Amino acid sequence: MWTVSDVMEVMEARYPQRLQESWDKNGLIVGDPEQKVSKILLAVDPVAETVAQAIEDDYDMLITHHPLYLRGTSFVSRMDYKGRIVHDLIKSDVALMNAHTNADSAARGVAWALAQAVGIKGEPFDPIDEDEAGTARGLGRIGRLEAPQTLQEFADRVARALPAGPHGIFVGAPGGDLEAPVSTVAVSGGSGDSFLARARELGADVYVTADLRHHPASEHLEEGGPALICGSHWATEWLWLPHLADDLEEAATDAGVQLQVDVSRFVTEPWNLHLETLG
Repeated sequence: MWTVSDVMEVMEARYPQRLQESWDKNGLIVGDPEQKVSKILLAVDPVAETVAQAIEDDYDMLITHHPLYLRGTSFVSRMDYKGRIVHDLIKSDVALMNAHTNADSAARGVAWALAQAVGIKGEPFDPIDEDEAGTARGLGRIGRLEAPQTLQEFADRVARALPAGPHGIFVGAPGGDLEAPVSTVAVSGGSGDSFLARARELGADVYVTADLRHHPASEHLEEGGPALICGSHWATEWLWLPHLADDLEEAATDAGVQLQVDVSRFVTEPWNLHLETLG
């Protein structure tokens, strides 16, 4: 049987800590490296619902994309929800670790998974290095569709690819032209404001991301684009989790270890309902 330490080694091999952004936090958050592991739950966020699922369904380990403490803390008490999460995990012997921006840049990470889902193979916006197989690593992906589509057709494709959630997608087209042709696609799961200019520089016809704010997105489209498709932070990053599950189970099989890895279907967006305004 594997231990938490064994899982950490597999994660480090696929999502090296050196790939993380300087401001980020990744690794083992709660748990004993020597603890035995036979069941792992995967989720985007370490929130009350996913932690409760891990505890109630007898998982040994919860691996999330986002860290619990990105900016650190001076207190770990049950007086706030993060403190309650830590206490509940420790009392239930459930380990918690995360892989955030190191997974964003990895060869089979978040950006790669989003690119696969929308129909491109793609290369990183700005490659950092290569993995052992010679595959480039870095944030974002850009590539070409097998055949051109209109923006409307491509948006429909993205909507079908992303997991169901209340946010859905928003589509922005320069001049409102939903019939504009799309061949070159840029993607970046999660918050994507910072790559608007890079998507234009790389010649994208459309940029698929999340968390776009009003002024940066509006000014970007006024300058001529590329077109924008804005999904939710959760949905654009969730797509990576099934691939992570496959990779962990494959590594366990290669090591002669039985390991069950499941993906949480809890929608951890902050929103519960999306209504069109009609006034």
